[in-house]
Amino acid sequence: MPIALRTDFDAIAVRAAARRSKNGAQARRLLALAAIYEGASRTEAARIGGVTLQIVRDWVMKFNAAGPDGLIDRKAPGPQSLLKAAHRAALVEAIERGPVPAAHGVVRWRIIDLAQMLWDDFSLSVSRSTLSRELRALGYRKLSARPRHHAQDPDAIEAFKKGVLPPSWTRSEPPSREALP
Repeated sequence: MPIALRTDFDAIAVRAAARRSKNGAQARRLLALAAIYEGASRTEAARIGGVTLQIVRDWVMKFNAAGPDGLIDRKAPGPQSLLKAAHRAALVEAIERGPVPAAHGVVRWRIIDLAQMLWDDFSLSVSRSTLSRELRALGYRKLSARPRHHAQDPDAIEAFKKGVLPPSWTRSEPPSREALP
């Protein structure tokens, strides 16, 4: 026995919803369901939708539960985050407090150090890329100072900024006649 469609819709209302839809897949699904409202078999509706009978059944279930909006494709939720609220709070506290060189062995936090802290405190293994993504979601950015050469000349830098450089091309002296054979 097939699952019955909602009674608060009819073929005309479903076709009107398909006409208003900006989503092509939703419109196709609605037209297949409109055919069922008009008395077509589920097999004919599957042919109209270009799918199998099982998928038409799934459409009917979604339509009955949420109406026309239930037939819009939604983004899959994805896997659950490894870090819970307590882990995030511990990370924020550690970052704001900063490392203690004598205790932590570093003068600034690196992602690998924070991952080790999570392992030590919570026995939670987190990859560097996952932890980096979580830190960015918390509003933190990786900042590193630009390295400076120990023998860098500040006057040369200022001269370069001002554009006072010797020309790269210079005219050479014409060859003397004595040098010619």
